[in-house]
Amino acid sequence: MANTLSHMLALGTPAPAFSLPDPSGRLWSLAEICGNHGVLVLFICNHCPFVIHVAAELARIGRDFAALGIGVVAINSNDVEHYPADCPELMAVESKQRGYTFPYLYDATQEVARAYQAACTPDIFLFDANLLLVYRGQLDAARPGNGVAVSGHDLRQAATAIVRGEPVSPLQTPSIGCNIKWRR
Repeated sequence: MANTLSHMLALGTPAPAFSLPDPSGRLWSLAEICGNHGVLVLFICNHCPFVIHVAAELARIGRDFAALGIGVVAINSNDVEHYPADCPELMAVESKQRGYTFPYLYDATQEVARAYQAACTPDIFLFDANLLLVYRGQLDAARPGNGVAVSGHDLRQAATAIVRGEPVSPLQTPSIGCNIKWRR
């Protein structure tokens, strides 16, 4: 299990546009996913122990954020040739088993991950209604094996601020997880 930190893209960065397929082949764009208050872009995969550790909370966040007017999307950018557990067919199974209500998209070219400067899974990017980055960092302080309960505290605090029209604290802790599996 590699411990890779997120790159912490500069706050205020505009959300890079994308059009990516879900496992059924349907294309989704950033514009159609965005809610009234913004959009949460998650870089995840099926096999990462860090993602598995927080998957139930990601499913809850998907439901809760939709009710708050924040769109949610997850993107898998891993090289499936060398990591077949992350293939689109298994993404569909993962999404159903985990109860994800948000689109789970496949970035075969890895161009979207590069545009977001995603480094790890999970890597978390929250954009406001103007599609400007207001939060990037950890879901919360829980890590596999550290005994801290998964709550989504840090991300939920940022989402609450944007819904209320309040500033999000710039004091943010990088996410940590498995590195994105780049194509060779």
